[in-house]
Amino acid sequence: MPRAQRREQILAAATRAFARAGGFAPTSLDDVAAEAGVTRMILYRHFDSKDALYRAVLDRAGTRMYEATTVDGEITEDTVPYMLHWAAAEPDGFRLLFHHAAREPDYRADIDEAREAMIAVLRPMMSEYTDSEAWAGWGARLATIMVVESIMAWLDAGQPDPDLAVDRVLLAVDGIYNALRDSPGPR
Repeated sequence: MPRAQRREQILAAATRAFARAGGFAPTSLDDVAAEAGVTRMILYRHFDSKDALYRAVLDRAGTRMYEATTVDGEITEDTVPYMLHWAAAEPDGFRLLFHHAAREPDYRADIDEAREAMIAVLRPMMSEYTDSEAWAGWGARLATIMVVESIMAWLDAGQPDPDLAVDRVLLAVDGIYNALRDSPGPR
């Protein structure tokens, strides 16, 4: 098998193994090798360490998510549906990024950086609904958390009706926009 193809096979298998076991610490290289159908020696030909392999898995998942959820590198009105559909196609990658790695001290910084980038992109959108930068920041942070956690809950529920899931997540985002309006309606 060509080197690039073998590397991709290992990364795909490692994604499954790390997600199934619960992240970096509980997953052994033997688990990854078994999932990939290769020996540990083959793993070491492609990756210097378990850490290097895990970082490559996270980079791959992050890149694939970015490519699947943006248009020409930009977040659009279709980003939430794109993210949900990417999570449906690659649930192990989604879980590794937003559940496992986000809770692992050695890998959390990269995931936090990605979340902060999402928040930074959403902040100007939220500013359209309020004159307060503090509230715009709150809305951007809340929308990011809500979208990620809603998709995670949807995956955990067995991925029922993806189109309805998109509608429900977007309704929740609309609720954040409505909460930001400087002149809320009667309560």
